[in-house]
Amino acid sequence: MLPLMARIVVGMSGGVDSSLASCLLAEQGHEVVGVTLKLWPCAELDGGFTREDACCSPSETIDARAVAQGQGVRHYVFDSEEAFRRGVVDDFLAGYARGETPNPCVRCNETIKFGDLWRQASALGATAVGTGHFARVLRRGDRYVLGVSADRMKDQTYFLFSLTQDQLARSCFPLGDLTKDQVRAMAAERQLVTAHKRESQDICFVGPGGVSEFLRRELPEAFKPGPIIHINGQELGQHQGLAAYTIGQRKGLGVAWTEPLFVVSLDIASNTVILGEREHLYVQEAILRDVTWHLAPPDAAGSRHLVRNRYRMRAVPATIYPHGENGARVVYDEPVMKPSPGQACVVYDSQEELCLGGGWFCPVPSAVPTIA
Repeated sequence: MLPLMARIVVGMSGGVDSSLASCLLAEQGHEVVGVTLKLWPCAELDGGFTREDACCSPSETIDARAVAQGQGVRHYVFDSEEAFRRGVVDDFLAGYARGETPNPCVRCNETIKFGDLWRQASALGATAVGTGHFARVLRRGDRYVLGVSADRMKDQTYFLFSLTQDQLARSCFPLGDLTKDQVRAMAAERQLVTAHKRESQDICFVGPGGVSEFLRRELPEAFKPGPIIHINGQELGQHQGLAAYTIGQRKGLGVAWTEPLFVVSLDIASNTVILGEREHLYVQEAILRDVTWHLAPPDAAGSRHLVRNRYRMRAVPATIYPHGENGARVVYDEPVMKPSPGQACVVYDSQEELCLGGGWFCPVPSAVPTIA
């Protein structure tokens, strides 16, 4: 629980969600300080305003400042490019270099919004960090846990699962009990300039050319040609770089076959893309690394939970067992599509009301077929 009249730093990205979050906290009697973090050189990258929705673009910063000034609260812009490059972008590139499909939004929350932003907040004498995430922080005994947002379609607990207890203890999400429609209506009532802005759906730092163009520029070694083979060993063609492929991909493979084929494995050691029919895409268990638990971890007998392998995926039942040091083994009730290594597996309670934590998928071991 936040103390009455706390000083709270609100991360203001220039969007409607963070704008309304700052207003609501101020209306609750807290002393709000708005902070916008400059994370990436968007102006140099996209010509200034080509991508106005990028959270670090000049137009977003102007809107954030306008909202803050309209409330009569202080607003600061801090340069966090070095921390963002080190904690998010370099991690993203390293993941692709390992044949993974990383999730930079989770890492950004860990290292920037509830890491670097907290350091700035602490320097300003704040006791908490507020954001416009659709989530809630709940207390269960002496532990903090994430509560799913009232708007299930906008819930963002998937991207917050890895926050530590210390980070949750000093976080507040004033939009957790609202729907997106309510947020826009309340922002319009308060005449916020951001009330009707569209939302960005892209990774903020990749630029208008998308992930592929970004990787070709920043990680050219990941685009070394190599073989594409069928799971039966038949060579089907040549690829132009493993970074252009992900598990489950069907389109853009450039091969002919009697049935639809999918990427079922990427082998870094041999620089090989392995394709197979749909039935080769399914698994019944997976191994997680770097697991975070907000409440008690599973014991040797296993714990029953719902898990989500992708943000938009329906949560499915599974039994979770401890595995090695800070890992977990997930056994699904029914086979699921093979997850991409480096993606997040997020764990929920049986009612899907609490986000209990989660971890990162390890590669599924598979032998590379001998080329026929």
